[in-house]
Amino acid sequence: MQGKDSIHASDGKAGRTPSNVVYFSSFKKAKNMSECLNVLLQRTDKYFSGFKKGSFVGIKMTVGDEGSTGYIRPDIVRVVVENLKARGLKPFVFDTNVIYTGRRQNAVDHLNLAYIKGFTPDNLGCPYIIADSVFGTDSRVIEVDFRNIKEIRVPSLVGVLEDLVVLSHVTGHIMSGFAGAIKNVAMGMASRAGKQVQHSSVKPIINADNCTLCGCCMVLCPSSAISEVKGKALISSQNCVGCGECLSACKFDAVNVNWHEDMDVFVERMSEYASGILSRVKRKAFINFAADITEECDCIAGDDPRIAEDTGILASKDILALDKACYDMLTLKNDIFSRDGKKVHLHQLKYAAEIGLGSLDYMLVEV
Repeated sequence: MQGKDSIHASDGKAGRTPSNVVYFSSFKKAKNMSECLNVLLQRTDKYFSGFKKGSFVGIKMTVGDEGSTGYIRPDIVRVVVENLKARGLKPFVFDTNVIYTGRRQNAVDHLNLAYIKGFTPDNLGCPYIIADSVFGTDSRVIEVDFRNIKEIRVPSLVGVLEDLVVLSHVTGHIMSGFAGAIKNVAMGMASRAGKQVQHSSVKPIINADNCTLCGCCMVLCPSSAISEVKGKALISSQNCVGCGECLSACKFDAVNVNWHEDMDVFVERMSEYASGILSRVKRKAFINFAADITEECDCIAGDDPRIAEDTGILASKDILALDKACYDMLTLKNDIFSRDGKKVHLHQLKYAAEIGLGSLDYMLVEV
């Protein structure tokens, strides 16, 4: 299979390492999605056989926001859960809070939304947790050394979790064009402060209309950059270090984020965050669902029109090879992820390879 736009896809010849293999289970060969996934899990048994018996296995996924309908359903997630439990493992499903307005800004509303969508312990066969605490303030700093990012801010779970399975719903994305496993890890496993850093290089500002002067942001600000001015909080741009802790602290949507970011820098930061996070996890596997594909990600999309035919489920130990294989498969006729002629997702894939996140070469094996 040959990739487009000068990004090479492996033709399957000798010389490829096992981690670059991408397994594909087609919907056309299965009665339903559960059967399709079971076939894939049987073929990728070796991915999970290395997980230590009795260990806690985090299953990273998202339920999407309130109006989203394309998310991976709880009965499908349970197929993975039961597979892991049969191996003597202790799986749990997790996500983190988001930085934009909605029902996933805090763990209370987030969990209630998840339960409404069917992600209860009874339906999943395991707990569903929010990894960065009630208000997203569980945020530890890990030093890295990339072009744009020198430290990442992540929940304390990152660094102690040894076994990870990432379930990603492939979609388009308003900023990165294409969203798959890399986006799921980079954004979904970062704390709210970490999400802020990825999204914007400009310091946050206070929306005075929403500020109640509760003082939480002042207490948590590590650089003492926030003070009271005329009964409202005010962030000093000179003292602000852009950590995003104020964003996590505020419960009144009074801290604004700058969304106008250079897109190449944005996708580079996502790749850097994904690389930094995954470097802390000993054993991991990635599964992408190429179904119900919408122009926007599950954070924004409601019951939006689908932009591609449902294809199947893909799995790999190489997160970049997996996303590249999905992209190639879904853009055989035209690049459905292009935005106004721009293909920032191609820059993300190339940059991810440059920093060693994975390989652009892969061997696609249909099961």
